[in-house]
Amino acid sequence: MIFQYIMTVVAAGWVTLQVALLSLLCAVMLGMLGAMCKLSGNRLLVRAAEAYTTVIRGIPDLVMMLLIFYGGPVVVNHVIEMAGGDGSFDLNPFVAGTMTLGIIFGAYLTETFRGAIMGIPKGQLEAGLAFGMTNARVYARIIFPQMVRLAIPGFTNNWLVLVKTTALVSIIGLEDIMFKARGASEATRQPFTFYLVTALVYLAITTVSILLLRWLEKKYSAGVVRTRFS
Repeated sequence: MIFQYIMTVVAAGWVTLQVALLSLLCAVMLGMLGAMCKLSGNRLLVRAAEAYTTVIRGIPDLVMMLLIFYGGPVVVNHVIEMAGGDGSFDLNPFVAGTMTLGIIFGAYLTETFRGAIMGIPKGQLEAGLAFGMTNARVYARIIFPQMVRLAIPGFTNNWLVLVKTTALVSIIGLEDIMFKARGASEATRQPFTFYLVTALVYLAITTVSILLLRWLEKKYSAGVVRTRFS
C-alpha cells in the first residue's frame, strides 16, 4: 500500500515538471520583452518595464498566486457582466499556476537578460550594422549567441528557484507532487516518507537541469578565452 502511494507521488512529478517548463517558457518570453523594453530608449516602454519588475518582485510569490487565482476570475467576470454577459468565467489551477510563475520569473529574467545584453560591447552591434546587416540579423547572429552565454548563470539560478516554487501550486488545488504527498501522508500518517520522496524528485529535476545547463554553457563558451586577473 505504501509503495502504491509512493508511485502516485512520483507520477505527480510529471505535473510539476509540466508546470515548471511551461512557466519557464512564459517567463523567457516576458523576460526578453521586458529586457528589450528597458533597453529600447523609449521612455514609455522603459517605465512600463520598470513598473512590471518593481511590482512583481515586491509582492510575495504566494500572495501573487492567490491574487491571480482568486482575483483574476472576479475581475474578468465583472468585465463580462458590464458587457452584458453572465460572468461565468473560472480559472483552471494549472493555467493559473503556470501563468503566475511565468509572470513572477519573467520579472527576474528581465534583469538577467538586460544585464547580459549590456555586457556585450556596443561596437559589435555597430560593426554588424556597418556591414549592412539588419537589426534583426545582428541580434540573431551576433547579440543573441553571446547573450545566452552571459545569461546562463543567472538563468540557471532562476530556473532552479522556479522549480522549487512550483510547490505553491498545490495551494490552489492543482494535483502536483506536493498535493499528492500531502494526501498520502495524511492517509498513511507517514509524512516523513512521502515528503522525503518529494524532496528526492525535486533534487533529481534540479540535478539534471544543472548538468544540461552546464553543457549548454560550455557549448556557447566554445572559443572564448578566459583571462585571470591577479
